Parts: sequence; C-alpha cells; structure tokens
Amino acid sequence: MTNVKLNITIFFCLILTTAVAQQIDLEGKWKFHIGDKSAWSDPEYDDENWETIHVPSPWEDEGFNGYDGFAWYRKKFDGTQLSKEDSYYLNLGYIDDCDEVYINGKLIGVSGSMPPKFKTAYQSERKYSIPNDILHFNSSNVIAIRVFDVTLGGGIIDGDIGIYRSPKSKMLVDLSGIWQFAKTRNEKPLDAEADWAKIMVPSAWEHQGYYKYDGFAWYRKTFAMPASFNEKDEDIVIIIGKIDDFDKTYINGKLVGETNDGEDFGWSRSFDKKRVYKIPIGLLKKNANNVIEVLVEDMGNVGGIYEGPVGITTRTAYERYFKNNSDKSFWKHE
Repeated sequence: MTNVKLNITIFFCLILTTAVAQQIDLEGKWKFHIGDKSAWSDPEYDDENWETIHVPSPWEDEGFNGYDGFAWYRKKFDGTQLSKEDSYYLNLGYIDDCDEVYINGKLIGVSGSMPPKFKTAYQSERKYSIPNDILHFNSSNVIAIRVFDVTLGGGIIDGDIGIYRSPKSKMLVDLSGIWQFAKTRNEKPLDAEADWAKIMVPSAWEHQGYYKYDGFAWYRKTFAMPASFNEKDEDIVIIIGKIDDFDKTYINGKLVGETNDGEDFGWSRSFDKKRVYKIPIGLLKKNANNVIEVLVEDMGNVGGIYEGPVGITTRTAYERYFKNNSDKSFWKHE
C-alpha cells in the first residue's frame, strides 16, 4: 500500500510540474494557407481570410488530402502571460517534413532543408529557444511557420504544442539555436562566402536532414558579449556540449580547444565527453562581434553537436552548475 501511495504521489507531482512548465497552450485552431510567400512571416500581415486548421494534426486530416508542397501556419499569443525574468522555448512537436519558424518576424528555428536542397527532418521533435528581446511582453505576438512536405502526412502532425519556461540560464552567452553549417570532405577552413546552411544546435545533424552523413563539417556562429562582461573578474570558458565524434574549436580564428582520442576505427569514446575549453584573456571582443567556428569529424552513426549545454560562462558557474567527473581532461591550457 505504501508503494501505491508513493507512486500516486509521484504521478500527481509530475502532472503539476508539467502544468507549471507549459506557460501557453498552443494546441487548437491556427490560421493556415497553402503556398509560399515571404511576406507571410511579417507579424503585420493580414491573415483574416486564411482558413483555420487544428494543430497538431496532419493537414491531410483537415481538408487538404493529397496536398504536398509549401504551406504556412500563423497564430497569435498573449505576451502578458510571460515574464521578462524567465526564458522560454517553443515546442512544436513533430513536423513533416521541414520548417522555418518565426516569432514577430524573427527566425528562431529551422529543421531540415527547403527545396531545392530538400532534406526531411520529420523524425526530429521541434523545440526552439525564444530570445527574450524579440518578445512583446505587454501585447500580442505572432508565430509564423513555413512548412514543406514532400509526401504522405504533412504539417504539424503531433506533439505537446505550446510555450514552455526554460530552466534559468547560467550562461553569459547562450549559444544554442541557429548556427551556420557546411559539409566538407577535409579540414580546410571555410570562408564567409561558403555554401552555409542553417542548423539547430544542439541536435544531431542526422535529425536535420543529413541522414547517414559521416565525415567533416563546420559549424559557425556570430555572437556578442554582454555589456557587463569583464574577463578580469575570473576565467571564462566555452561549453560546446557533447560532439560526435571529434572537434577543433576556434574563437575569432584562434584554436581554443580540441578533442580527439585518437581512435579511428569506430571505438572512439570522445562522443560521450562534454567539450569545455578555457578562453584566453583578450580573445573575446566586448564591443564587436565574435565568431566561433567548430570543425567536427564524425566516424559513424549520429554526428555533430548533439547535446547541450552550449554557451559561454564563467569558470565558477561551470564548476557549480555544469561540471561532471568526465569533463576535467578536456580543459585547454590547464
């Protein structure tokens, strides 16, 4: 009997935790239109004459049977239900096949790749961080979602659709979200004019349209340090999460860390190690953009920056909130 009571208590605690985590329930009727126009991401666009569709549900079940191609979803939500003191992410569940997601006209997430270089991501759950600086906390906000479907079910097909509160960030700079990405067959650095695609970090590249790809690829992201940043206070570190398999990590063109256990025949354990590298004093620019570039080599199975956290923080915060026993040997310049 004691075990039954304990299980019931745990069950109801889980329900309450989930209810608190979800701030805005977005399941239900959304505006919907087949076709593709860039203006449909504009929060001021008038979608009054669009049809409505239930989310989540394949659009084939909502009156668009047999349709394959582009379509857009739009929905408004009330920003007064959110707090400036918290961080949030948008859960869109599973989308068939690929998507681009905008809030108030700003791109916050992509999965897969649109034609002409189509790559599906139908197996990947969409969870996109929402930058606080794009939210209207005192008024209405607009979500716009561009979707491309190639066959069978299309659209936002399943999941717990809503806006959720994220755990408190201990980062000076959160680097999760959209990065630039380019495949390459060697370690040669790529310039700014390379054929970069967009990719979400952290998430295995197989879940974003690069199924069965093994080899080299570059990740690239531009970021700014906060105005309050003062590297003289204490050491600053970059956490690149877990990478499958090997990496070389550069900031503003300087190698700050690399991980390669030297095993080249499928027995590597590097994939299970969190990358944590100390950033040399003077390397980060306070009043200008900084660039991080990560060269990844994948030997098989999943590849890329597949698990977080990903960001820049102080050594104290790292030791207190992020460190585990397997991280120590991955410090640069120790």
